[in-house]
Amino acid sequence: MDRRELLKTLSLGTLAAGFAMTGCKTAPKEASKEHKFWKHVTEEDLEMWETQFFTDHEFETVRQLANMVIPADERSGNAEDAGVPEFIDFMMLDRPENQTPMRGGLNWLDVQCRRFFDNNFINCTDQQKKEMLDKIAYPDEAAPEMQAGVNFFNSFRDLVAAGFWSSKMGIEDIGYIGNKATNWDGCSHEALEHIGLEEKSNKG
Repeated sequence: MDRRELLKTLSLGTLAAGFAMTGCKTAPKEASKEHKFWKHVTEEDLEMWETQFFTDHEFETVRQLANMVIPADERSGNAEDAGVPEFIDFMMLDRPENQTPMRGGLNWLDVQCRRFFDNNFINCTDQQKKEMLDKIAYPDEAAPEMQAGVNFFNSFRDLVAAGFWSSKMGIEDIGYIGNKATNWDGCSHEALEHIGLEEKSNKG
């Protein structure tokens, strides 16, 4: 399973976490349902979007970071193509208790990048950005002094995944078709054999 598939599996199984930065208690009921943001925001709105919470610098950081979490692949576009940066901007107003952890995390990221690479995150090279994220993307391997970054990136990554897979692009990526009538001919021979029920089924 590649990183994108793993993120999708995690976000579908724990979407509540995807909408929860520190202290957030409200979560959507179904991972496959379109979030209310996408129901009211058009593609034209996204193209003309002006940040509601983030500064321009913060929004650019969110954009680049989100695209590193979910890059484009052969099936669909990246986080930016789906409108995830705008979704996160909206979520900061929808869930104001998340504003301080988000802003603090973005600032922490810049401080560390200046420490290691003498540049803010958005001005680092692709390799430098990857090196920075490698320090915080794997909680079990992260150094103790990186713990604040680990907490931030875990929450950010979940929010990106939740935003992407509740968007139109993400729902199409999943293949979710909703409550639609379909014909079902029962379990396949391979499925029954896999779970050890083939013999019982043949006996009737």
